[in-house]
Amino acid sequence: MAVIALACGASSAQAQRTAAIDVTTARLMQRLGALAADSMEGRRAGTPGSARARAWIVSELTTMGAKPIGPSYTAPVILRARAGSDTTGANIVARIAGTQAGGPVLVLSAHYDHLGVRNGEVFNGADDDASGCVALLAIAERLLREPPQHDVILAFFDAEESGMVGSKAFVSAPPVPLDRIALNINLDMVARQDGRALWVSGTSHHPVLKPIAEAAARNAAVTIRFGHDTKDLKPGDDWTASSDHAAFHTRGIPFLYLGVEDHADYHKSGDDADKVDPAFYRGTVEFAYALVRAADGRLASVPRAKP
Repeated sequence: MAVIALACGASSAQAQRTAAIDVTTARLMQRLGALAADSMEGRRAGTPGSARARAWIVSELTTMGAKPIGPSYTAPVILRARAGSDTTGANIVARIAGTQAGGPVLVLSAHYDHLGVRNGEVFNGADDDASGCVALLAIAERLLREPPQHDVILAFFDAEESGMVGSKAFVSAPPVPLDRIALNINLDMVARQDGRALWVSGTSHHPVLKPIAEAAARNAAVTIRFGHDTKDLKPGDDWTASSDHAAFHTRGIPFLYLGVEDHADYHKSGDDADKVDPAFYRGTVEFAYALVRAADGRLASVPRAKP
């Protein structure tokens, strides 16, 4: 395996922590540093920083050859009025065509917005959720090289931090009929290893999905745990409604949510790319890719739930 020194604009601290990493991991970290850079101004929905992040994601999709599902990669989202913000945001939506046209569809999602600038501090949201967006880009490149059986829709949602506005708009006006969407796999915070595990949430609601996730986990390079999806947990520990997968869940669409437990920099200005362990992050992305592949192979057998 080829190795290179971590460069690509990363901080010296990060370079010291990872003296030599493989090309794929370096690319992940390069992209993470770009999307979570100070120049993106925290990607708060409706701000110039958000528009800059949106343009960067669209550029990455265009370069790799992922096609928009409609005439444009972007779909407008109406935001609530806030001082210093526009009232129009946008989801970013692309499609990777499957080899079997017209069947069920898998939606792979992450949110690109974060908290913006507060009291002069930039909240870069490297883990929350630049990590999920960069993971989607990496997975998309691999799916383009080796197409899935079923169509995969890539959805980069806006305004998750202000009430999951983008994902709610998506399911209210979906780019394909809602009854074709068989599964949502949502990635939100997949880069920080403070808890030393990546969690898969949603199998308690949809037990048929657990064998699929377990199959993907067999060769995972990181610890995969299941849970955070039952009502008997203390407040905040049930993640059923904690991110964009909730919009799909309310419509009866099965979901799997991948995320880490809260860490010291959750929703703080210290959520920067140089806090990320590249090896852990690479491992979570590899698991997410394996999960997409496993789910794609059994997508037609995933039953819908009652909303």
